[in-house]
Amino acid sequence: MKKIVLGILAHVDAGKTTLTESVLYLSKAIRNLGRVDHGDAFLDYNVQERNRGITIFSKQAVFNWNDCQITLIDTPGHVDFSTEMERTLQVLDYAILVISGIDGVQVHSETIWKLLQHYQIPTFIFINKMDNIHTNKEELLSELKKRLNEQCYDFENLDDDFYENIALNNEVLLDYYLKHNTLPKEMLIEEIIKRQLFPCFFGSALKMEGIDTFLNEFTSYIKEKEYPEDFGARIFKISHDKQGNRLTHLKITGGTLKTKAQIGKDEKVDQIRIYSGNKYQLVNEVKAGDICVIKGFKNIMAGQGLGIEEEIIQPVLSPYMDYRIILPEDHDWHQTLEKLSLLAQEDPQLHINYNNHTQEIHVQLMGAIQIEVLKNLIN
Repeated sequence: MKKIVLGILAHVDAGKTTLTESVLYLSKAIRNLGRVDHGDAFLDYNVQERNRGITIFSKQAVFNWNDCQITLIDTPGHVDFSTEMERTLQVLDYAILVISGIDGVQVHSETIWKLLQHYQIPTFIFINKMDNIHTNKEELLSELKKRLNEQCYDFENLDDDFYENIALNNEVLLDYYLKHNTLPKEMLIEEIIKRQLFPCFFGSALKMEGIDTFLNEFTSYIKEKEYPEDFGARIFKISHDKQGNRLTHLKITGGTLKTKAQIGKDEKVDQIRIYSGNKYQLVNEVKAGDICVIKGFKNIMAGQGLGIEEEIIQPVLSPYMDYRIILPEDHDWHQTLEKLSLLAQEDPQLHINYNNHTQEIHVQLMGAIQIEVLKNLIN
């Protein structure tokens, strides 16, 4: 069985969470089909997410389709939480970019596209909301080619022109095409991996139209990565559970990791958790390609690598607005600073700074909604 890590990304309101819900329901990973407007989507279980109807924190779910075990990472779509989205990109094998058939390619869609290019992630495109009577498939595809990449193709209609155009990518493809007048799937898979080809699919997540076709085609055009035997891991997220335990989210990029393993001098693996939604199961060992959560690490930070992953990955996006946090006079400063310290571990891009002399707290943020979310987190 192929094992991959898949990220789902979109501009806010493109229907990303609805598509995620449909995928999990059709794959029988969840029993009931939730909805954003009903406040019961499987992965948007945080109170603030349900109240606002948006994804704020990246979360994962595991499902099977055909011969694939897929760890799906749902990411925030709102621009205010794009640094949270970017942190997941360093561990993805593939990505699905969701585009609204009503709104087309948005400015933030282009930002996401540039990030996918920066991290060199093979990308499939799902154009959602095609049940709307005003959507035009040909116009949308033309817009994708113009604003994202010329190599965006409708994979529901692979005609002779498609094969001829793809054959122009390189001499090997061209030679094969001239001899056989077509291209085998294996060659198309390699072009997708090299980001020289971007399969596009159309449907409606809300009405679950075209989802099963998309999943069938998607799983037939992906390839499992080959990993080295030496241990390696990439950390992409820090969080805390309800008991206050520090949780380190990572992908194993080589070898294996077992419980009770010692990492360096000071870090020990107390638990290995495999999350799906807000529930998890404990395992004794994880292997290359797995996404897991470690309880026990104390000082390892997001972006850091372990073992063969020595390089620290620096994010592309950074908050551009500096704010001063003003607390009520009767507020407990020490308690607030403790909460902010935990938040700084979870989101290093906040750049929380406390000046002892002036007793001023400064934080860097992306926008108004993030300000409101931060207020609720430290209250």
